[in-house]
Amino acid sequence: MPSLNAYRSWGRYPKSRHRDVLRLTHRDRALPTDNGMLLPFGNGRSYGDSCLNSDGVLLDVRGLDRFIEFDREKGRIQCEAGVLLSQVLALIVGSGWFLPVTPGTRYVTVGGAIANDVHGKNHHVAGTFGHHVNSFELLRSDGQRLVCNPLENEGLFAATIGGLGLTGLITWVDFDLKPIGSPQVLVDTVRFDNVDGFFELALRSDLEHEYTVAWVDCLARGGELGRGVYISGNHAPSQANGSPRAPSRRLSMPFDPPISLVSNATLRAFNSVYYRKPVSRGAPQIQHYAQFFYPLDSVANWNRIYGPKGFLQYQSVVPMAAAHDATRAMLERIAHSGQGSFLSILKLFGCRPSRGMLSFPREGVTLALDFPFRGEATLGLLDDLDSIVLEAGGAVYPAKDARMSPELFAAGYPKADTFQHYIDPLFSSSLWRRVRGGAG
Repeated sequence: MPSLNAYRSWGRYPKSRHRDVLRLTHRDRALPTDNGMLLPFGNGRSYGDSCLNSDGVLLDVRGLDRFIEFDREKGRIQCEAGVLLSQVLALIVGSGWFLPVTPGTRYVTVGGAIANDVHGKNHHVAGTFGHHVNSFELLRSDGQRLVCNPLENEGLFAATIGGLGLTGLITWVDFDLKPIGSPQVLVDTVRFDNVDGFFELALRSDLEHEYTVAWVDCLARGGELGRGVYISGNHAPSQANGSPRAPSRRLSMPFDPPISLVSNATLRAFNSVYYRKPVSRGAPQIQHYAQFFYPLDSVANWNRIYGPKGFLQYQSVVPMAAAHDATRAMLERIAHSGQGSFLSILKLFGCRPSRGMLSFPREGVTLALDFPFRGEATLGLLDDLDSIVLEAGGAVYPAKDARMSPELFAAGYPKADTFQHYIDPLFSSSLWRRVRGGAG
């Protein structure tokens, strides 16, 4: 079993010391009630402290990794909560099915996908992962096993979707799949010159493509502020002859460097090269789904490049009415700071309301960035971005957060007081104690 020190978030910041880690292997076992406050831990792909429970106990659910049923005719899966999305894909793609919603990595657990109500490149048409969940079992610390769905224990159902693992332990999940004609995606790639170009392209492309996302050069200034590359795709109707196979894994970052390998010089070089990458010339490129959906998965342990201090990801969403001005203001502040990001992603969220009380996605524009942790300079920059998001009436994503204030959380998640009533009395997390002032 991994040591206590091995249980970290993907951003590797903040550091956390846990009292104990209990590895779960059977979903019919009762939860421990005498070791301290509990929190489920999936595969550690949350970026901040939502998956950490400093001075408490983590429940490692990766041992709950069994498939219960796969209905190949209806496209429906029932599995334990510790199954990875990569394992689901390995089972279903050959039968003509795909995940209805997937984040940018396939190495998250199904339980984690619910707890963070993950979204993907198709939010504007498919909503979040929670929209496709039929039911799940929730094990509470008092021993109750509650089947939750929109008709049964519907309050706990809504609280658990996006509920950050605080309502109890999800043991099994039943969710729907999406039919596809092939594992390939037809991909269009277009450059845009600035923020205005993004909005013009995004509003048009979202009508024509199921999957859309934009990479932004967050160091560009002036008339080029917000320049980037817009990437959109649709599943290929059938597999073409000579179409690309799954990329073989893989490259790896095999060690922890003594300092961050991400500097202003490397960022500027990368951004310049990426902006000038080849774009579509009238015909879409055929890509295997793994190349299109999970490019970072091709480099194992890529989070190590940020060095021993780790990094902070910042993802916000602001309403459409304020999106243009707020996005411009955030990019201007980032460019002025000189603290750029390799991963700078812009996307429009659709108008489908999430099912979860604390779900992050909502109609508007979302911006996601990674920043090497440089102490007060980084924290000051993120405080400035918070101010822009708060003024615009937006929110910050808890699954990507490591330092959000209670005030910003309260403004972005007005249902938090209602959610509080559904928290299991023995469950808590480092994030929840931070944003709720110790509540829970």
